[in-house]
Amino acid sequence: MNKNTENRYDELKAAALEAPSEPGVYIMRNGDGQIIYVGKAKSLKNRLKSYYSGEKDIKTATLVRHVRAVETIIAASEYDALLLENTLIKQYSPKYNISLKDGKTYPVIRITHEDFPRIFRTRRIIEDKSLYYGPFPNVGGMDAMLELINKLFPLRKCRSFKNRGQAGKREPCMYYHIGRCTAPCCGKISVEDYGVHVRRVQKLLSGETESLIVDLTAQMHEAAKSLQFEQAARLRNTIKAVENLAGEDSSVVDHDPESRDYIAWAAEGVLATFTVFSMRGGKMTGQDLFRARSAADETESLELFITSYYESSRPPPHKIFIQNTITEKQDAEDKNNLSIWFDKNFGYRPELIFPVDKHHTAILSMARQNALEDLRKRLKERGAGPALEELARALNLKGKPERIEGFDISHLEGKHPVASLVSFKNGVPDRKNYRYFKLRSVVGIVDDFAAMREVIHRRYSRLIREGRELPDLVLVDGGIGQANAAKGALDELGANLDIAGLAKREEELWLPGAKEPVILSRQSEALKVLQFVRDESHRFATGFNQRLRSKDLFFQALESVDGIGPKRAAAIMKAYESIDNIAAADLAEMAERCGISAAAARAVRAVSRLALQDRQSAQKRLTSSSAAGLAAEAGAGYNAEM
Repeated sequence: MNKNTENRYDELKAAALEAPSEPGVYIMRNGDGQIIYVGKAKSLKNRLKSYYSGEKDIKTATLVRHVRAVETIIAASEYDALLLENTLIKQYSPKYNISLKDGKTYPVIRITHEDFPRIFRTRRIIEDKSLYYGPFPNVGGMDAMLELINKLFPLRKCRSFKNRGQAGKREPCMYYHIGRCTAPCCGKISVEDYGVHVRRVQKLLSGETESLIVDLTAQMHEAAKSLQFEQAARLRNTIKAVENLAGEDSSVVDHDPESRDYIAWAAEGVLATFTVFSMRGGKMTGQDLFRARSAADETESLELFITSYYESSRPPPHKIFIQNTITEKQDAEDKNNLSIWFDKNFGYRPELIFPVDKHHTAILSMARQNALEDLRKRLKERGAGPALEELARALNLKGKPERIEGFDISHLEGKHPVASLVSFKNGVPDRKNYRYFKLRSVVGIVDDFAAMREVIHRRYSRLIREGRELPDLVLVDGGIGQANAAKGALDELGANLDIAGLAKREEELWLPGAKEPVILSRQSEALKVLQFVRDESHRFATGFNQRLRSKDLFFQALESVDGIGPKRAAAIMKAYESIDNIAAADLAEMAERCGISAAAARAVRAVSRLALQDRQSAQKRLTSSSAAGLAAEAGAGYNAEM
């Protein structure tokens, strides 16, 4: 392997390690940009990593030698990835897929366009206004669904149909007599009543089972009231069967022949990535991904992208779904400008649509997820350097703040006052250097300034004493008061560090002794870095405070037992370490281990279980950010500076 080949191999291996972990499709291209292989994966990252690790068979080794670039498309599910892979292979016929694919089309379920429709499986799509559901790679699962439909809904089975009831047909077939058909051929059911069954099947195949179950439940109760118990039992069994049926809906194949585009984007600072998913002939034909740099607002950026993307060789479809709506009054002129541009260049005006139904929203969400993934890659490639340089200029710092430490105070009316310290390196959380502090000087009182002075003094007196590296910037959660308090503590230590306070209400930056705040644009990348630090320190402090309050409540629960005072409660907690262990403890062991009676042990375990139930109820009310914070704390090696 020559030097260039080694470098290319290493680059592709590094790219595989950065691939998303979600399900999706990967596209491999050769040096000419041609697609040579399309594959699907439950985890794109794991699948792509496998190409560049371990021994490979001849076929895989040959493929890897020809790969020069790899693209990924995140899918909503492994099922969608499978369908998209099938579509792309048929569209591009990649060299290394041809011998591996048999070219078959996955079967679908068809509801014919007739007064009395028939429902069956097929591999042919006929443009006759029939409805199609699927495709279904799992043919066995599809057949099971059809079998259930045949049992639940008495629809006709005969292929050739004539309403023979009007022509004097006398007897229906066997399916009518066993309750599997309503015999429309003999005039036993009207078009309207037959249509009720068809609409229920449509809901079932679309996954809209909730309203169907409500409808069937109402009929079951009505049958029971009318003493039609056999009918009620059949409806009950139908409801159970529907509840147990899990159909699959696809975002990449929907059999809607109307051409559509879905445009989504993600932006951070001046970086923006646009993703276009195109649906043609009821199938997603791939992804177009475009990187841009723009300081314009969202509407202006979208307008510029649309007028650049569509051209004579790539005309717009008549429907374009976008992730926000250009219907605001201030955007009316922008919308009109686009309409004029479409008229002038293509002779028609596509409809710009903000989706409201589940299906189109799902496709657009998938497109946005791909845009976000590409933006993540771009930000990582570029690093936080530009944002930190902007921050240094905005705050007139001594240098680029590669190491930022953020502080926040948390308490409940002076009880359990704690402080958090989070550390960021080059704009990225450095969680191994997170710390928390139990504050001593403000127990029982509310004095955020004194609390800030204490934690700053304790943190940096220790670093100075141990000769350790100091941060480039200290960020405190709050305004001028907190910034001045931190500055005072550092002055006592003789530490000349840059300090700033970030006030949450208006996102103003305050420097110690300043008369006016520093105001950064809400789109500023420098501000976003500081917001990240501030929010992370707040999350960390709040999570620790909640844990202390929760532990305090557990002590109160133990002390509520007769004969268990503060010392005994502390001894029990020390012996078992957590309320969970106490709730699961053996009674005899607890009595012997803690020196309490069997009756007291039984009462302690009972109140512990009640306390756990209360905690579970309280956890449901916590915000998602707090829950995520506790999980992060459990997974990282945080240290306490008591």
